[in-house]
Amino acid sequence: MTLLELVDVTASYGRVQVLEGVSLSVPDGGAVGILGANGAGKTTTLRAISGVVRTGGTIRFQDKDIRGLRPEQVAALGIAHVPEGRGTLGNLTVRENLMVGAYLRKDKKKVTQDVDYLIELFPNLKRRIGQPASALSGGEQQMLAVSRAFMASPTLLILDEPSLGLAPSTARDVYDAISRLRAESGISMLVVEQNATLAFSVVDSAVVLETGRSVLTGTTEELRGDDAIRKAYLGA
Repeated sequence: MTLLELVDVTASYGRVQVLEGVSLSVPDGGAVGILGANGAGKTTTLRAISGVVRTGGTIRFQDKDIRGLRPEQVAALGIAHVPEGRGTLGNLTVRENLMVGAYLRKDKKKVTQDVDYLIELFPNLKRRIGQPASALSGGEQQMLAVSRAFMASPTLLILDEPSLGLAPSTARDVYDAISRLRAESGISMLVVEQNATLAFSVVDSAVVLETGRSVLTGTTEELRGDDAIRKAYLGA
């Protein structure tokens, strides 16, 4: 079953068109990566899904047309977006950030269980639970951003460059936890990432964007076997 489908999606900022025709699909329970060079339209694709930019084409989520919905309406349908740059609330504690993520939920017992699960998944957050988010390292802020999004109990988690600005070992730790989160919760994911090796540790397939268009789609194994993809994104 297809959870999210984009068909020939276009997007623009004012008069500047950034997406020329992006098509991709995320199966229910699946994880898909978006690869591409800087300026290819990866972040804009996620913003188009979340209702942040003006779009054309088709965007369907759970067989519902969501193009043109406001960001809060998209979020209420079950799409949680972790933006590039993380966007944690620096003046709130780690626990308070997590509770902000769960503010629409009524299942208080499950909310508490999810907080306990996440601070076990990300032990650094457990140690920092009462500290302001502004005191966290970059890696810890990324862990908090992912956790806060998960606290909304979404059906689809979209992640924009989770490794951005992180040391390689920290980025690996973050991706290990994201992989475990997917395996244990069954949540669907759409992941933008320049480091294809990290992305391929989580996703089953990926789409490659060039200048605002989707030009190649394949499973991780198929893309690993593509010489051009290996040279461009896998350092081989």
